[in-house]
Amino acid sequence: MSGITITTDNFNSEVLQSPVPVLIDFWAVWCGPCKIISPVIDEIAGEFSGSLKVGKVNVDEEAALAEQHGITSIPTLVLYKDGELVNQKSGAAPKNDIINLFKNLI
Repeated sequence: MSGITITTDNFNSEVLQSPVPVLIDFWAVWCGPCKIISPVIDEIAGEFSGSLKVGKVNVDEEAALAEQHGITSIPTLVLYKDGELVNQKSGAAPKNDIINLFKNLI
């Protein structure tokens, strides 16, 4: 299972109005570290389905969202809960480190 695609058009409904925390992966096709963590993000989406929403933002296609979040390097993971940004981590990280970003919120 992979995350949903987050765009400027659906950001409000999928992220800000989500009843569960939302982990967003800011990535790009050409980014090596993004490719490394992509399968891990997909695993997390499957394992925590129902208690965590996982979304992906392609920074090349959604530059406005990347700019809005101050994304200067990718991959960057951003966590929202109740419409508020609550955590952020840049760079490739092991699965346990990614889970630690949200495990106390679900």
